[in-house]
Amino acid sequence: MRNRERILEVAKEAFTRHGADASLDEIAKQAGVGAGTLYRHFPARDALIEAVYRSEVEKLAAAARRFAAAMPPIEALRGWMLLFVDNIAAKHIIAPALNRIAASPSRLYEGSRGLIQAAIDDLVKRAKKSGDVRRDLDASDLLRAVIGVSYVGTGPEFRQGARRLVDILIAGSRPIE
Repeated sequence: MRNRERILEVAKEAFTRHGADASLDEIAKQAGVGAGTLYRHFPARDALIEAVYRSEVEKLAAAARRFAAAMPPIEALRGWMLLFVDNIAAKHIIAPALNRIAASPSRLYEGSRGLIQAAIDDLVKRAKKSGDVRRDLDASDLLRAVIGVSYVGTGPEFRQGARRLVDILIAGSRPIE
């Protein structure tokens, strides 16, 4: 299992830097495994690309649960939204790799949509219960807004601008007094 996780981490970096044509042999080498081990876990390039994407979505969903357990509701929501924006920005970088998947990319995205929606639904529900956000806040609306924030760009000022926009979304989600 540890080999698989290491391969996924190295592959994510490789696909981000070099796109879908990143060398699988180089990925195996950087992960400290043989090519046979890589192909045993991921028999085709598309299987590795899909596994990288799914792994990132699962990490986002797990982060929502961790944040909820460790932070006040509004901070958990804000922290997760920032992490989500970073993840979307990284997905834009590896999008050409994702688009190469032979199976329907929409099937891949649909499978992840439920995990992401459930994560933000739980965070918003918790923030509503604490009174940190408006009762009429719709988690789906907030998710669409966060996706919009991620399209600000990926330049050097991206992180600072995205952080500012997430803070504006949080401020606008507060109860009207």
